[in-house]
Amino acid sequence: MRRLGFLFIASLLLAQDWKTATDLPGVDFTGLTPAKKTEVLKVLRELGCPCGCPMQLAQCRVEDPACGTSRGLASEAVAAAKAGQDIRKALEASPQMKAAANRNRLLLDPVAINVDGAPVRGSQNARITLVEFSDFQCPYCIKAISHLEQALKTFPKDVRLVYKQFPLDTHGQARLAAQASLAAHQQGKFWPMHDRLYQQARQINRMNILNWAKELGLDMPKFVAALDSAPIKAQVDRDIAEGDRIGVQGTPSVFINGKKYQGPLDPEAFLPVLTKELTTP
Repeated sequence: MRRLGFLFIASLLLAQDWKTATDLPGVDFTGLTPAKKTEVLKVLRELGCPCGCPMQLAQCRVEDPACGTSRGLASEAVAAAKAGQDIRKALEASPQMKAAANRNRLLLDPVAINVDGAPVRGSQNARITLVEFSDFQCPYCIKAISHLEQALKTFPKDVRLVYKQFPLDTHGQARLAAQASLAAHQQGKFWPMHDRLYQQARQINRMNILNWAKELGLDMPKFVAALDSAPIKAQVDRDIAEGDRIGVQGTPSVFINGKKYQGPLDPEAFLPVLTKELTTP
């Protein structure tokens, strides 16, 4: 009992220490006047750390000194004070603070996405446009297919799906597959080729792609000419560049009316989000 009482008192003292400490682990206050240092400490004691813990920035520095988020933001606070800036506003505008805060949001702010000429399924008059940035060799993209199809079946008049290319460098045949899907798209066969490529993702290579194109009834001279053509390659590059611009970092990445969705795609989680989007004015 004595030991438990001692540990309780010690933890209580530790919890209070960050509120009064004049120095914080990993934070260099050199060059600040006493007044500026006090100002920095006040802000760090009041702003929460966006790393996912329930602590304030100063508390996180004391109780979790290995946290890179609180260390980086504390350094930004010192730099803002030295530059004569508003410390609180500087931290709130920090890319690190914004990025960390965004990790906890289900939907990010809407961005403009160019879908002209991109393959699409569903009603052209749908109230919701889903834009998927995907990779034909990505195992997670393969799993996402049934979930996105379920969304189209559940909301046949209100949801449409637009496919955008985002082949990853780690998948050796993904770019060729992207080109093949767009070459098939020129003949109105994007979705049949899309399905075949995902069904045979482990067998994607040039010879098999040509065989699949024949099986799908494509005009082979036109398909072969388009497969490695400059316009097709440029279209893949444009999709990748657009994905980079709007924050696509992996596949599949799905946007709901321009808002990046950061939750699971299984129907139990995804369909209620679409329902809310449809019922929100």
